[in-house]
Order: sequence, then C-alpha cells, then structure tokens
Amino acid sequence: MAHLLIIEDDDLLRDGLTDLLKQTGHTVCSSADGLAAQTVLTDQVIDAVLLDLGLPKLDGMSLLRWIRQHFENLPVMILTARDGVNDRVEGLLEGADDYLTKPFNNAELAARVQALLRRARLPAFNTETRAITTPDATQCLQIDSQLPRVWIYGQVQDLTQREWELLGLLHLRLNQVVSREDVASAWQHDSAEPTASNALEVYVHRLRRKLLGSNLNIRNVRGLGYMLEPV
Repeated sequence: MAHLLIIEDDDLLRDGLTDLLKQTGHTVCSSADGLAAQTVLTDQVIDAVLLDLGLPKLDGMSLLRWIRQHFENLPVMILTARDGVNDRVEGLLEGADDYLTKPFNNAELAARVQALLRRARLPAFNTETRAITTPDATQCLQIDSQLPRVWIYGQVQDLTQREWELLGLLHLRLNQVVSREDVASAWQHDSAEPTASNALEVYVHRLRRKLLGSNLNIRNVRGLGYMLEPV
C-alpha cells in the first residue's frame, strides 16, 4: 500500500481521514498547515497527497504550486468545500490530479485514492518510449512508457498523470480524431466518475502549452473531438 500525506487544518476531519485511509491499508502522516506540509514532503517519501485549500500559514493553492515545482509527478487530490466551477478549473490548471468537494462520501474518497495511486503506476505503452518523427527525420517527441514525462527535441518535460495518459491516447491515434467519448472510455476504469467536459479542456490546454516548440499541435475538431497532428 501507499504512504499518504493528509494536509488539513480541521482536527476532527484530519483524524477521521487518517483512520479511514489506515483501515484501507495505507500508512498515513498529516499536517495542519502548509508550511509544516512542506517539511514533511521534503523529509519523507510520499506516494500521494490529500490537500485542503483553506490552510493557515501557507494556503493550499500556493502549496500546490510549490509541490508542482518540486515534485512534478506526485499525485495530488484536492479536498475542499469550494465547489464552484472556477475553483475546480483553477485547481486542475495548477496541477491537481483530482478534486473532491466536502462533504464527501467515505467510500468514494477511498475509491478515488485507489484510482489516483493506480494511475500513478500505470505504464502508458508497452515499449520504453514512443517517438513522433517530423518529415526532416528529427524525433520531435518521445514519450516515456513508465513515468509521466516526454522529451521534446531531447529536452525533458514532466507531465501530470492525466496529461500523460491523454497525450498517450492522442499519440496512438496520430492524425486521427479522438472523441470526448474515447477519452471517457479510456479513463473510465481509472476514475471514480466520468471526466467532466470542462476538465478535459483544461488538460488539453495544459498539454498544448507543454508541446510548444515540438512542431505538434492538439487541434480542436469542432463537434468531434481532438487530434494530435504535425504543424
């Protein structure tokens, strides 16, 4: 099982989450504020983080940005009472892998944690790397099969787990349309609920930014889906 970090300033909720996740077989440590969480993340090997946004000393969104700067591939699930669409989109744009609003069902939380950990261990392909070659015979993109990262003209670029999975699907169907339904079907076995339309758009937007300079683009095919193609 995994070693989890719960970052939550509510003592009762933090203790309850700790007991719940220990019952599912995980080891758990916790922090009540963002600065203390930074120390734990620096000193211990953590497999996944459950992050509240309303934290003292260092707020959750600032801590999430810090995590992405220092631990790019660490799975992070936001647990918060902020249930607005803009809050969800901001959390995903800043690098969260999942977003669950309070109050939540304990069984759903446990299932989401399992899915988060499972995605973190899934290889995207059967070979070590896959490459896309441009007409001048230069490998502009190589995708790691075990870790969520790519090489763009030899320069490594880390991805979040969801970005890596989406890029792998688009890559396997280069120059073909991948529909929203295709993505939902591919992710269904890994997610506690279908991926919302606006969340998928967030992942596509983030991937486009990371593919800048690769001579590849993710094109929005109106009414159909998305296509990875050379430009």
